[in-house]
Amino acid sequence: MDNFNDVNTAAVLRFGPYAFHLRQRLILDGDRQLRMGGRALDILQLLVERAGQVVSKEQLIARIWPTSVVEEINLRVHIAALRRALGDGQDGQRYIVTVPQRGYSFIAPVHYDSVPQAVFEGLQSPQHNLPARLTPVTGRDALVGGMLRRLPLCRLMTVTGPAGVGKTTVALRVAELLLQHFRDGVWLVDLAQIDVEIPLLQHLLRTLDCDFATLCVRHALLVLDNCEHRREVCKAMVETLLDAAPQLTILATSREVLQASLETVQPLLPLTFPNSSAVDCVAQAMGYPAVQLFVSRARARQHDFSLREQDLPTVREICRQLDGLPLAIELAAAQIGALALVGLHAQLANGLQLLNHGRRTAVPRHQSMQAALDWSYQRLGEQEQRVLQRLSVFKLAFTLEAAQGVIICPMLSASQLAAIIERLVHTSLLAVERGAGTGRYRMLNTTRRYAREQLERSGEGIELERRHARFISRVRHASGEHGIAQFVE
Repeated sequence: MDNFNDVNTAAVLRFGPYAFHLRQRLILDGDRQLRMGGRALDILQLLVERAGQVVSKEQLIARIWPTSVVEEINLRVHIAALRRALGDGQDGQRYIVTVPQRGYSFIAPVHYDSVPQAVFEGLQSPQHNLPARLTPVTGRDALVGGMLRRLPLCRLMTVTGPAGVGKTTVALRVAELLLQHFRDGVWLVDLAQIDVEIPLLQHLLRTLDCDFATLCVRHALLVLDNCEHRREVCKAMVETLLDAAPQLTILATSREVLQASLETVQPLLPLTFPNSSAVDCVAQAMGYPAVQLFVSRARARQHDFSLREQDLPTVREICRQLDGLPLAIELAAAQIGALALVGLHAQLANGLQLLNHGRRTAVPRHQSMQAALDWSYQRLGEQEQRVLQRLSVFKLAFTLEAAQGVIICPMLSASQLAAIIERLVHTSLLAVERGAGTGRYRMLNTTRRYAREQLERSGEGIELERRHARFISRVRHASGEHGIAQFVE
């Protein structure tokens, strides 16, 4: 049997008790769906298509991560996950074996269910308006896999997080992988691009080219991007749609939770990077997504770029100063050709100027960190802006008591300050670390630099620094260094 021809005409690949539906990217064990991420499915498909053959590690990496810098450990993690999902080795059944020094081989018999070509010709390509993805998504495989499993069941999921963390990127990747799941397509609506005078539902129906009654019977996924732009209106529309359209699923991105009924919140954290003592070799450093992203983007700009052991402290510090934010890392790595690694590190001390030269084809808020933060800052009230500016004097984590001791003023009561700080947390401009006793608040480095620039323009910078120094002095005098740690890290 010619496997190549069989695979090309197959709709389903069967092995053991499993049926791998290729077009739907779905694996069934009887009527039970196996849960696994997109990368794992890609690896399994390649191995099954070449069942009985040895597929080298290099071939797998080149096929699954064609434009990324990926270490072999990533492949091993996905192979181990596949084996667990398939019950490989249980009851004597083997599927994937490791061929030492060569690669992997799928050894179970595979049967191909073919569909006449006329059936394929009658199938329409997936309906969508998703933009073409220009670069791979780094460091989000586990998250995306989890969202793929949960989203069709929860109907409304909101991806939240600070500016530049990659909410749109993750949402679009999930939407791509769900194209075959929704009969009536996947549709992106960017709320940032809509004139505030246009009713949101009207714009949505125009995008989908249908009326409300038609939308209510569609089996579709709506990706509502940048919901913070019109949060209250968006919340009302989402609740109306979910109530009237039982087959509709909504994936939203927002710097602030919608607080809609049926909402499942998916916080998106920055990419992890090594701390000062976590790594001592390049292979270990490349296990961190922030480093992977920096290296891959640096190579895209400077093809002979390679990460050396002597570079590790510098790259680690760059990733730390950029908070592991994908947008900031991409913008910084784009300057590698002009500044080299040492120059890039030195320029980060000059604030956000280095991060103001992104892809001209990107939407404005993704072309620079300044624009991304402007987007959040301009949606704050005047008093919220002033509090954010003043909190920039805290270089590390701080408590509410510390904030009250430094930035309180006659026009701002303690209760008002507490409410505004919570508001800044909700809008992803502050992160909160809840612990026993009291919570600590932390501002990302990029946000703090932005807020500090606004503070300097206001003329309050010197006075706030003096208040901060006096507060530290009072706490140190009253309770020593341990007492300071209770207020600021």
